[in-house]
Amino acid sequence: MEYPDIEKTKQIVDVALKEDIGQGDVTTSALVPVDQQTSAVILAKESCRLAGLPVAELTFKNLDHGIIFTTLKNDCTDISPGPVAEIKGPAWSILTAERTALNFLQRLSGIATQTASFVEKVKQYGTEIYDTRKTTPTLRILERYAVRAGGGQNHRFDLSAQVLIKDNHLKIQDRFGPGSVVRSVQLARKHFPEHIIEVEIDDLQDVENALHAGADIILLDNMGPEKLKKAVSIVAGKAITEASGGVSLEMAESIAATGVNRISVGGLTHSFRSMDFSLEIKE
Repeated sequence: MEYPDIEKTKQIVDVALKEDIGQGDVTTSALVPVDQQTSAVILAKESCRLAGLPVAELTFKNLDHGIIFTTLKNDCTDISPGPVAEIKGPAWSILTAERTALNFLQRLSGIATQTASFVEKVKQYGTEIYDTRKTTPTLRILERYAVRAGGGQNHRFDLSAQVLIKDNHLKIQDRFGPGSVVRSVQLARKHFPEHIIEVEIDDLQDVENALHAGADIILLDNMGPEKLKKAVSIVAGKAITEASGGVSLEMAESIAATGVNRISVGGLTHSFRSMDFSLEIKE
């Protein structure tokens, strides 16, 4: 699986370390000699889908290149409580980088774990689970990696990657007369002929309009299962169908059963529970 750009990840890690260290780790400076060596272990305190060990390693090594980081478990795998990595090196470096490294690890593993739960719910239907742009500012490349670690797929990375005509775009187009769906798709195709064009629809008549206009993906927003079935029937494989709109884990299977190609879930990256990890100095 493709890992996030290392240089961009280092930049994120650098900012995070500066935020946490501030003017210096006064506790460690007062209590730990600079030449003191030690070893530690990172422990998963609960079962989860592991994601972010390489980010944790970068965090320690970004602070001190002398740290030796040994992974005991692999990213993108399901793990039980127990050791996931061993660390050796200067004690002050390990203690100073500890919280930042764990913050990355617990957050990314939380996203991966939640994504894996959604993927498991819909796998019998062949439906794919997608994330959205509802990510933490500046952390998108890492959170999208965590979604992939959980078996999910990534939607457009940014506003330049794909045309996505949302309801607010259509409201603006409504000011210029009827037929906003068709007009919007045609305008997008004229200006960006090489881009994928997706349009958000909440009405069955507009599903037909989007098809007629040549949309590549039809985003079926906040439709119940019966309405989704009708929409999928209208599309009949002529475009990709995507369901969205406050999709919970409990709802995912019934949505997938309607035959939609994919489900986009903002909650993968904005409403997950971080997993519990700790770092313990060895005796």
